[in-house]
Amino acid sequence: MEQQSAGFREIEHTADWEMQVWAPDFPGLLEQAARGMYALAGARLADEPRHVRTVALSAQDEESLLVGFLEELRYLGEAEGLAFDGYIIRVEGRRLTAELSGSALLQVEKEIKAVTFHNLSIRRSEHGLEVSVVFDV
Repeated sequence: MEQQSAGFREIEHTADWEMQVWAPDFPGLLEQAARGMYALAGARLADEPRHVRTVALSAQDEESLLVGFLEELRYLGEAEGLAFDGYIIRVEGRRLTAELSGSALLQVEKEIKAVTFHNLSIRRSEHGLEVSVVFDV
């Protein structure tokens, strides 16, 4: 089976959820990680109304940017009841700016408590970049 140039898949994990994410570049990796996180949680979004949020983060490295971005999405879900399916992500050095579009969360099947740094290491692969992300559930 041929693997797509970007995507995500769940990996069996004993206590938490783990997902492998891949994409040609770092902004794509962030987007696929967000899409995968919502898919694992069983998030379902309302069709309307649409909402736009801008997220700006700085971090010491790409792994910290990834965790910070996913935690920001988690926070917006908890605090504002929003989830996102549209992403314009820019990364310059250690700074990330993302314009997110989405809508109200209608359903979440399983709550993600935190995004962890457990074995988190972004690495080069045949797809460009790849990472495994573990979620505390």
